[in-house]
Amino acid sequence: MPQSILEIAKDLTLTLVEAGRLSAEDMQDTLQKTYATLTALKAQEETGSGAVKTQEPVDWRKSITRHAITCLECGASFKQLSVGHLRHHDLNGRSYREKHDIPRTQPLASTMTTARRRQVVRETRPWEKAPMYRQAQERDGHTAPKPEAEAPKRKRTPPTHQRKTARKKRSEG
Repeated sequence: MPQSILEIAKDLTLTLVEAGRLSAEDMQDTLQKTYATLTALKAQEETGSGAVKTQEPVDWRKSITRHAITCLECGASFKQLSVGHLRHHDLNGRSYREKHDIPRTQPLASTMTTARRRQVVRETRPWEKAPMYRQAQERDGHTAPKPEAEAPKRKRTPPTHQRKTARKKRSEG
């Protein structure tokens, strides 16, 4: 017995949740969109119309959720829109933002990813390691924080076959 459109939409959405590609809080919205898309496709199939209706523009704010960002080009969800993914659409961050009227300062990442990055920057304070910052601190009479001592670099061990060859040459010589 063929499945109904609702059952198919439910199965597709549930698969996304189980695969970790969709958060539970976004499930209802995705289910509704999937159902609407499948219904439109079925109507096109029944009328024999090959023309694909263009979707109405999506507000970019709705594409960014707590755990995911949805690509407005293809509808895929990610933690962040990478350069590589945007390249598949022949876009970069700037052109993607311009095309969808997204502010230049808006991160193309989920809100949790953006918050975590901000937290890491606050904790590591990378500006304090910059030479210009340190010079300005010294010039102003402040004591610049000492950079943390770097761990000594480990010597890279060559692969086994190179070690054997080196031993062999030493024993022959």
